[in-house]
This record gives sequence, C-alpha cells and structure tokens, in this order.
Amino acid sequence: MKKIIFLLAVFLGACSSAPQGAVLPILAQPTAYLDPLSYPTAQVELAAPNQTASGIDVRMERASVEGKSVNADVCFTLPDTSDWGVFSANLAYGGILVEEYGSTLVSLQEPATGLTGLRCDTLTFIVPPDADLSNVTITINSIAAIPREGEYCSVYMPKIQQAMLVRGIGITLDCVDVSGAPAMQIISLPPDMTQAQAEEIVYSDEFYSVKGPWVFSFHLAQ
Repeated sequence: MKKIIFLLAVFLGACSSAPQGAVLPILAQPTAYLDPLSYPTAQVELAAPNQTASGIDVRMERASVEGKSVNADVCFTLPDTSDWGVFSANLAYGGILVEEYGSTLVSLQEPATGLTGLRCDTLTFIVPPDADLSNVTITINSIAAIPREGEYCSVYMPKIQQAMLVRGIGITLDCVDVSGAPAMQIISLPPDMTQAQAEEIVYSDEFYSVKGPWVFSFHLAQ
C-alpha cells in the first residue's frame, strides 16, 4: 500500500512541476473506417459516342464514377457565337431518374470562317454510393444560349417576330428604350390573349435552344 501511495505522489509531483503552458501529449483518437467499396471508382469508354439531332453533333467519349459522382465528358458543335451550354439533361439508372446536375467547362473553340465551333463540358450527377450503375443512360434534352443583355433586340426579336407571322399569331414586337438600354416589348396582341399568355409565347426557350434528344447508354462496373 505504501508503495502505491509513493508512486502516486511521484506522478503528481511530476505533473505539478511541468512548465506553465506546456502541452501534454494527447493520445491519437480512432477514426471512422470508410469501406473503399462503398465509394467505387470506374471508367468506361462508350461504344457509340456520337449522336446527331437537330443539326447538332454531340459526342460523349468517356463516363466515370468517382464516389458519389457520375461524370460524363460531353462535346457539342455550336450553332453560332452565342454562349451555348447544356440546358436540360438527366441520368437514369435502375428505374431512378436524376435531373439535377453540375456542368464544368473543359474547353471552348469559337466558330470561325470555315471552322465549326466546339464546346466541351463535364456533366456531374450525384448518386448514392450503393447505386446500381450496371445500366446507365444519360440523355441531353437540349442545349441553349441564354440571351445576354440587349440580345433580345439585336438577335432574337427578328426571329421571334418572323415565327409569329408564320404561325398567324397576331403579336407585334418592338425594341424600345428602357432606362437608357434597348429592350424588347410586346406592343400589340390578339384581343382574346392575355399579356401573360403572350409573354409565355414570346419568351419561350424554343427561340434560344436546340432540342435533341441525344441519348448515351453505358455500363459502369461496381
């Protein structure tokens, strides 16, 4: 008993004699174990990487899964010099449809005389770690060039007005000055049409988008 008391006193004495502000060693804490199989990594090259629709060539050469991200490298020809990008896309696997995605620009080749423009992006879809990716389909529904400031007047108004004439829709457009900047406005519409209905027609994405679809199916090993 005396021996135990003596050793305890020595230990307490050593602690009390430690310099003020000294940091005593802390034992490393155990970290959670992450099973690498829960976050698979795989890559595949597509057997049929090219799809053409509405005069636009879309190529998806490679798809991969990294953890919870399914990535697809997509390149498509540009109709003109506007700021085109993937407007609507989805990923389908095991009866599940994922419509939210991220897009990262990889490269951009502007159209030039005698040279077709080309844009390449990486599309990223988030899926659960245990998702069955043995049968995957990525569908690009449309690409679009969202109008920049002032482009409605200079670029889109003529084509929209022409479409109204061809379809026999009595909507008349004009470009007016709003706070020192040109803006497209509806100046007349059929009596049986509301302003909201006219705006839905005029500002439809059909005038700045190209619809596909472009469909790519592949298998990603688990």
